[in-house]
Amino acid sequence: MSETDPRRWKALIFIALAQLMVVLDATIVNIALPSAQQDLGISDGNRQWVITAYALAFGGLLLFGGRIADLWGRKRTFVTGLIGFAAASALGGAATGEAMMLGARALQGVFGALLAPAALSLLAVMFTDAKERAKAFGIYGAIAGGGGAVGLILGGFLTEYLNWRWTFFVNIPFAAVAALGAYFVIREPSGGRNRSPLDIPGVVLSTLGLVALVYGFTRAESEGWSDSVTIGMFVGSAVLLAAFVLTEAKVKSPLLPLRVLTERNRGGVYLSLGLAIIAMFGLFLFLTYYLQIVQGFSPVKTGFAFLPMIVGMITGSTQIGARLMTRVPPRLLMGPGFLLAAGGMLFLTQLEVDTSYAAVILPGQLLLGLGMGTAFMPAMSLATHGVQARDSGVASAMVNTSQQVGGAIGTALLNTIAASATTAYITSHAAGATTPAAQKLLQAEAMVEGYTSAIWWAVGILVAASAIAFALINTGAQGGSPAASGDGDGVENIEDEVRIPVVAH
Repeated sequence: MSETDPRRWKALIFIALAQLMVVLDATIVNIALPSAQQDLGISDGNRQWVITAYALAFGGLLLFGGRIADLWGRKRTFVTGLIGFAAASALGGAATGEAMMLGARALQGVFGALLAPAALSLLAVMFTDAKERAKAFGIYGAIAGGGGAVGLILGGFLTEYLNWRWTFFVNIPFAAVAALGAYFVIREPSGGRNRSPLDIPGVVLSTLGLVALVYGFTRAESEGWSDSVTIGMFVGSAVLLAAFVLTEAKVKSPLLPLRVLTERNRGGVYLSLGLAIIAMFGLFLFLTYYLQIVQGFSPVKTGFAFLPMIVGMITGSTQIGARLMTRVPPRLLMGPGFLLAAGGMLFLTQLEVDTSYAAVILPGQLLLGLGMGTAFMPAMSLATHGVQARDSGVASAMVNTSQQVGGAIGTALLNTIAASATTAYITSHAAGATTPAAQKLLQAEAMVEGYTSAIWWAVGILVAASAIAFALINTGAQGGSPAASGDGDGVENIEDEVRIPVVAH
């Protein structure tokens, strides 16, 4: 390993700033979405594409982005990702219609997929001492967690007092400072590149397969589950992803070595984490619309209304998950954590048009955040614990991929369920709404019926995530030697033991 870089702590500031920008962007757009939808004439059926276009491009290309960082150099990839993200943000802020907005969001996802793995890789190679690395990843994680709260509140202020467009423009100064700082301060250790040829078939098959999967869920909302194109998308996705797995088993330098997926603990983490994110991302969208449209909250008030979830998440992560993960087997944190989050979701199935925030929404969010935070911290660590050095980058990228694809599927699937339930409610109650006031009330009741139907599904998905964590994850507490991880691959060097990825929305 090369000698320690004396500027590594300064470099951490700029790496963390870039992570803050990516996390902030996800939550900021949630708050701005109702205003942007109205201004740009985006239909209800297509509104989730503002979230999904970003999540899908990001998730679909993360493995490729991680591989590019290994091949091209992490610093160069990081700076390129920042510049591209800023340019895409400028395009989103200047959007004049639906197509331009969705294109800008997809471009943000593309450059985010370069940025996120490069940032994690830089931290991993710059902080080689175990104690320093834990501290660096802790700071990085705290900023990433706090970024969600900053995004919700900043998004509310910008939307209410300036314009929703500023929720995009605000990324530009963040990116400029991070890119300049990274260029002048970061010194990437030599000899860390992987110069194996790129697995182009793997990139094409995985990206197309994921696009087809999410488009299938999205189309089901407007055209129905029995629509021939919807079915064709699901079949096409299954064929493409199966072809991807077969390709990865045969090529010399696979984009995703299958040994990373087939180790039971890592496989359990990817699966349970992906399911949990499906439940969570759908909820973000519904709660934003419920608070602003049904309850009449302003964007700023909506931002503050989400704070209990963020507080719960940071508390669960730092005070429960982080403190216990060296003493308690991960399944005993992840399984109960997901169940606690499901309990929080159960509170939110009680939503009515005039539900009390303090009685239902506040405790629901706190439980959801506490449960997710408790489960996430050991999951992030376990996903790369005991992995070989040559696979650590792709193992980190897989965590982010499962989160981003889960987010895209969650937004599309739960939006589809909500829209179907809303339509059914209006159809069955329309005869009784004879006055304008009654029709307006019916519309609000139908929306809430849609949201609660989808949240019930989210409860079931979280229970399934808990069951998978209990069933598949069998390793002991992570405080021992790398061999205790239960990974048949083992590790060659203790310094390569842990790569802790951080949630990037």
